[in-house]
Amino acid sequence: MSKNVYLLILKTGIYLSLLSVFLVYNKFLFPYITSKQIYFNILIEVLFIFWAAFILKYPEYRPKKNWISIGLISFFALIFVTCFTGVDFNLSFWGDVERMLGFFHIFHFLVFYFIVITVMREWRDWKIFFILSIICACVVSYYGLVGRSFSTIGNTAYVSGYLIFNIYFALILFFKNIEQSNFKLSNHWLKNLAPSLIYLVPILIMLPAFKRANTSGAYVGFGISIFALLFLFGILTKNNKVKIYIFSGFLILALSISLLFINKNSDFVKSSSFGRVIKNISSEKNTFQTRLISWKAALYDFKNHPMLGTGYGNYAIIFDKYFKANLYNYTREGTYFDRAHNNLIGIVSTTGILGLISYLSIFVALAYYLVQGFRNEKIRIYEFVLVSSLVIAYFIQNLAVFDSLATYISLMMVLGFVCVMPNFGDKISDTKEKHEQWYKESYIFGIGLVMLFVIYQYNVNPIKMLKGTIAGQIAFAKGDALDGIEEYKKALSYNTGLDRDSRASLIRLILSKQNLLHALDKKEAKEILDYVIDLAEKNVSYNPKDSLMQTQLAQVLSMGVHFASTNNEIINYIERAHKAADISIKSSPERVRLYYTKAQIYLTIGDIDSAIKILNYAVSLNNDYYDSFCHLARIQVGFGNISEGYAAADSCIELGGARLLQASFVKKLITHYSATTSIESSTKKLVSLFERLSKLESSNAQVFINLAQIYTKAGEDEKAIKAAKKASDIDPSLRSAVDGFVKKLK
Repeated sequence: MSKNVYLLILKTGIYLSLLSVFLVYNKFLFPYITSKQIYFNILIEVLFIFWAAFILKYPEYRPKKNWISIGLISFFALIFVTCFTGVDFNLSFWGDVERMLGFFHIFHFLVFYFIVITVMREWRDWKIFFILSIICACVVSYYGLVGRSFSTIGNTAYVSGYLIFNIYFALILFFKNIEQSNFKLSNHWLKNLAPSLIYLVPILIMLPAFKRANTSGAYVGFGISIFALLFLFGILTKNNKVKIYIFSGFLILALSISLLFINKNSDFVKSSSFGRVIKNISSEKNTFQTRLISWKAALYDFKNHPMLGTGYGNYAIIFDKYFKANLYNYTREGTYFDRAHNNLIGIVSTTGILGLISYLSIFVALAYYLVQGFRNEKIRIYEFVLVSSLVIAYFIQNLAVFDSLATYISLMMVLGFVCVMPNFGDKISDTKEKHEQWYKESYIFGIGLVMLFVIYQYNVNPIKMLKGTIAGQIAFAKGDALDGIEEYKKALSYNTGLDRDSRASLIRLILSKQNLLHALDKKEAKEILDYVIDLAEKNVSYNPKDSLMQTQLAQVLSMGVHFASTNNEIINYIERAHKAADISIKSSPERVRLYYTKAQIYLTIGDIDSAIKILNYAVSLNNDYYDSFCHLARIQVGFGNISEGYAAADSCIELGGARLLQASFVKKLITHYSATTSIESSTKKLVSLFERLSKLESSNAQVFINLAQIYTKAGEDEKAIKAAKKASDIDPSLRSAVDGFVKKLK
């Protein structure tokens, strides 16, 4: 093929990669992630075939040695090494379906970068590239404004980072167009400026979407980048008038923002748009507090793996080990952190000092080329300032999050742009076509065969696995356990390296739908359960210290007691369940909920005292966590320890735990508190209990009548009226009585 055909294929492929941000195929497990990454992987693998043949045939197009590329190669090499030195090779190399950030997947971004710097040699190429990226970002912004704030990307933090890149891409195009149009201030300056203003229009679409994403780290990163932009322009411009204007604007902006923060509690600021942004930027936010606990865990563990860390992608084991029970004070969900939510901490904790140094070397090299290009007048002042500010925004935002496909693509674009920008306009000497060079192009067939195998085994088969997993989930949702298991078996037969999440999803289904197993023949149920236990053990084998996987294993083993045929089988299931639960607890001693699993194992064999003892220990880990009190109350009351049980119930309800209780226990507590002599304290508890019961039995008119009456006792007349009207809506025969009740209250 001719050089131009190769270039056309490679450039077209690079442009098509931008479309990955739109892909959300709901028949995949974790569709916002898997749909995009698999498409990107296949596209890059196909492009690699043509790229390898191209640089073999046309050596003048081979990427030149530069420090950015060396930094990237070093970083990816360190990641690869830690796949073998870390605690879980599978997670490091393949990653999981929820993130798809294993070495295999992120390596495609490195290939993407090298293809970009090979074929994108002129400004016109980058102009098209940036324009297409901005168009895609505008579409993402549109869906973020008219639909869900996370748009087609699936996470507001990723949306924010992606939009920051494209806002700056638009600014680069704007200033470049001004430069190329030889714009000068004159009587017709606005008319001369108009053609360039079109590049600012997309920013008017992206900024509202950025605001709706409402991500604290992105606000801080973007805000600081604006200050950096003004400061750098002010320092570097040679026009004294412009310098005065810029620094005046810098000071006014700094003063205005300072005043907003100083007066953040005033009604005026609170009611403004800036007030809502300021409120979101607070160290008191629960999300910041949970991340602070996570970051401290990385600090505590650093001494154990200083050089190469725990292995790329294996942050969860650090978080588990140093998990603190007070984290439940800030969040009741999302207590498993598989990422540090700080790019630097995540890198140094999982790839060590060597990984961090290699990562930072990329940006040191980028800064070197920017400064060198600016000094040699190969990089314009606006290019230097805008790219520098963009990198600052990206870097700071990533102190509260980590990269995804959308930001990886954009980052590689920026690195590639800086790499080739100083050489715009340089001529590439053509290789003289020689007959004997045909054999170089023939390598495309060998490379193609390898890539076709990779595409099929590591992309097509995962697609089948992901679709099969969803098919299995649908079957279970319909109540067909046998069909569901068959779908899962088929899905897991492909051995893709990404099966961990599929197995875990089946384990969760079995645990949440135990009634489906009890409805089957005992032998069939046991076969299914043993199959699921085998899957749980496979997940544990990747990393025996994985607290979550060991907990799932303990839970399904505990289920085995109900389907065992002999005492020996019961003993075997229980011993293995205890062992898994103990390993789980040892891996994360302050993770309160692990003790509930251990208590349930004791309850399965009727050891009530041990179950109560371990739940009391769980309570002691965090006296403000109502879940423990609720579990303890249910067991104590259920097994006749009345005084201790109702004491635990008091704490459960007072702390807000009534929302966890089931209908039968709620009714038992209502009976208890209705007979309590302390009217004031029992009324508050009864309000919580009847509110819970009204959700559990939302079509029961009598429940709402009782709720209205208890609201009246509590002095909450408006709520009482609303509950009474709900009762009459359910049962129209009550309308007359309800009208009288409402009239009396008014």
